[in-house]
Amino acid sequence: MPVSITIRLPDEVHDVLTARAARAGQSLQQYLRTQLAALADRSDRDGFWQRVTDRVHDTGPRLPEDAVLQAGDSDRT
Repeated sequence: MPVSITIRLPDEVHDVLTARAARAGQSLQQYLRTQLAALADRSDRDGFWQRVTDRVHDTGPRLPEDAVLQAGDSDRT
Protein backbone atom coordinates (compact mmCIF):
# COMPACT_ATOMS: atom_id res chain seq x y z
CA MET A 1 0.00 0.00 0.00
CA PRO A 2 1.47 3.38 -0.97
CA VAL A 3 2.41 5.80 1.77
CA SER A 4 2.22 9.58 1.52
CA ILE A 5 5.04 11.77 2.79
CA THR A 6 5.01 15.54 3.17
CA ILE A 7 8.38 17.26 2.89
CA ARG A 8 8.88 21.01 3.17
CA LEU A 9 11.65 22.25 0.89
CA PRO A 10 13.25 25.63 0.34
CA ASP A 11 12.05 27.25 -2.88
CA GLU A 12 15.48 26.90 -4.48
CA VAL A 13 15.54 23.13 -3.90
CA HIS A 14 11.99 22.80 -5.23
CA ASP A 15 12.96 24.75 -8.37
CA VAL A 16 16.01 22.56 -9.02
CA LEU A 17 14.04 19.34 -8.56
CA THR A 18 11.18 20.60 -10.73
CA ALA A 19 13.64 21.44 -13.51
CA ARG A 20 15.27 18.01 -13.27
CA ALA A 21 11.87 16.35 -13.43
CA ALA A 22 10.97 18.38 -16.52
CA ARG A 23 14.25 17.40 -18.22
CA ALA A 24 13.46 13.76 -17.43
CA GLY A 25 9.99 14.19 -18.94
CA GLN A 26 8.34 13.42 -15.61
CA SER A 27 6.13 15.17 -13.13
CA LEU A 28 7.83 16.19 -9.92
CA GLN A 29 6.02 13.41 -8.08
CA GLN A 30 7.11 10.78 -10.63
CA TYR A 31 10.69 12.05 -10.54
CA LEU A 32 10.89 12.04 -6.74
CA ARG A 33 9.31 8.58 -6.53
CA THR A 34 11.90 7.24 -8.98
CA GLN A 35 14.78 8.92 -7.13
CA LEU A 36 13.63 7.68 -3.73
CA ALA A 37 13.16 4.12 -5.02
CA ALA A 38 16.69 4.20 -6.46
CA LEU A 39 18.03 5.48 -3.14
CA ALA A 40 16.27 2.68 -1.28
CA ASP A 41 17.72 0.09 -3.69
CA ARG A 42 21.31 1.28 -3.23
CA SER A 43 23.46 -0.77 -0.95
CA ASP A 44 24.42 0.96 2.22
CA ARG A 45 27.97 0.99 3.55
CA ASP A 46 27.18 -1.37 6.43
CA GLY A 47 25.55 -3.84 4.07
CA PHE A 48 28.57 -3.72 1.78
CA TRP A 49 31.03 -4.49 4.58
CA GLN A 50 28.80 -7.26 5.88
CA ARG A 51 28.86 -8.89 2.42
CA VAL A 52 32.67 -8.54 2.31
CA THR A 53 32.99 -10.09 5.77
CA ASP A 54 30.63 -12.93 4.85
CA ARG A 55 32.53 -13.65 1.64
CA VAL A 56 35.93 -13.70 3.33
CA HIS A 57 34.48 -15.93 6.03
CA ASP A 58 33.06 -18.32 3.40
CA THR A 59 35.97 -18.35 0.96
CA GLY A 60 38.95 -17.28 3.04
CA PRO A 61 41.37 -14.55 2.04
CA ARG A 62 43.02 -14.96 -1.35
CA LEU A 63 46.41 -13.77 -0.15
CA PRO A 64 48.45 -15.52 2.50
CA GLU A 65 48.73 -13.62 5.75
CA ASP A 66 52.47 -13.01 5.38
CA ALA A 67 51.94 -11.39 1.97
CA VAL A 68 49.38 -9.01 3.46
CA LEU A 69 51.74 -8.15 6.31
CA GLN A 70 54.65 -7.57 3.90
CA ALA A 71 52.53 -5.27 1.75
CA GLY A 72 51.54 -3.28 4.81
CA ASP A 73 55.14 -3.05 6.00
CA SER A 74 56.35 -1.85 2.58
CA ASP A 75 54.44 1.41 3.08
CA ARG A 76 56.45 2.16 6.21
CA THR A 77 59.93 1.96 4.72
